Amino acid sequence: MKNLLKKATTLLVGIGFAMSIVGCSSNHVSPNQKEMQNEVVNKQSVYPVTVTDSYGEQVTLETEPERIVSVAPAITEMVYALDAEDKLVGRTDYCDYPEEVSEIESVGAIIPPDIEKIMSLEPDLVITSTHFDEENAEKLRQIGIPVIELFEEFNVEGVYDMLETLGVVLNKQEVADDIVEDMKTTISEVQKKVAGLEEPTVYYVVGYGEYGDFSAPENTFVGQLIKLAGGKDIVPASDSWSYSLEALLEADPDIIIVRKGDKEGFMTTPGYNQLTAVKENHVYEIDNNLLDRQGNRNAEGVLTLAKIIHPEAFKN
Repeated sequence: MKNLLKKATTLLVGIGFAMSIVGCSSNHVSPNQKEMQNEVVNKQSVYPVTVTDSYGEQVTLETEPERIVSVAPAITEMVYALDAEDKLVGRTDYCDYPEEVSEIESVGAIIPPDIEKIMSLEPDLVITSTHFDEENAEKLRQIGIPVIELFEEFNVEGVYDMLETLGVVLNKQEVADDIVEDMKTTISEVQKKVAGLEEPTVYYVVGYGEYGDFSAPENTFVGQLIKLAGGKDIVPASDSWSYSLEALLEADPDIIIVRKGDKEGFMTTPGYNQLTAVKENHVYEIDNNLLDRQGNRNAEGVLTLAKIIHPEAFKN
């Protein structure tokens, strides 16, 4: 019972986060629209520095931040990737990568975090994503704590923009540039390998069974990663994240991708055993954080997906 409750809670948080990204589309500033106003000399940020976040809000930092709180697992991962973890003084319970992040003090859940705890850590910057309540953000701003909100709902190119923005904010632009270049190279190499190959139909399992069926539509961030990897997401752009077993059985995808540890449960749950992919053992596990979290590991996610979808292209 305890394991079932934990699984249900984790699923609801994940679905809620995914839906929050979809729901914020009207406020989002795309990478093509965003105008950076950063002062950078020889890859070093010169403060005060002004950046524009994902909501189009201009945020000015008078000095280089030395105490930051991350209220999003993806942001936390990027802070570590940028070699700026020495600045991190707070993170959420769900910030679990890399492992050493467990040594950083937690500010509680993602929805909602403990605002009083955040304040007690005396940060000079809080970095959030879509799930952070605007009322809480305003509380922090009113006591002089800058808040930068970063997310990307559709395109991996937006992740590059997030990394570059963080690089400027944290005075790690050279590291950010290197990460972005590595990501672009990895994804480009994948696309060359899968170019011209037939696109198998793919179903990405976000949730299944007694709590309902959930998956990422083709026009979402995860849907784009599947496309980059040479697959065809079966969930139409017109659908919400809530799917159905009936629709899944009708689509009967070539490949089913589940999170690590879910393969056996999915394949043995009544109803799903009627799927061709289950009968032919074309159900594959993946670290879902490579796809669900918008950040530096998304290129690895595309490569991992491509090796599942087109193993023939990666034999050598």
